[in-house]
Amino acid sequence: MAVMSTTELTPAEMAERTGVSIDTLRYYEREGLLSNVARADSGHRRYSDDDALWVEVLRCLRDTGMTIEQLRRYCDLGAQGDYTEPERRRILTDHRALVEAQIEERHIALALIDHKLSFYSNDEEESG
Repeated sequence: MAVMSTTELTPAEMAERTGVSIDTLRYYEREGLLSNVARADSGHRRYSDDDALWVEVLRCLRDTGMTIEQLRRYCDLGAQGDYTEPERRRILTDHRALVEAQIEERHIALALIDHKLSFYSNDEEESG
């Protein structure tokens, strides 16, 4: 049996912990990416440790270029149950390939920048 997280984070605490704004947390909730957020007796949102971990996953995927539509599809599949695992795995595998391509592009760009910097290093050695 899974143990439920008992930590109750306010929106401000959640924003600080995850590095996303309160507006982004609300947006994720409206878009169905962050569901079943608990409420205090006062009606204010209260986030769990599990919510924080999930927001960190969402942030990682967004920061690496996954669209909201793709995230929504991934979340919808997760809500449908274990039988959707192959499709969820495919979504992440495809996204991983995209991230690897981005990294390769950055390595190429870094090599070009290093090449340009080498000219400045040579100029300093010749004038010094």
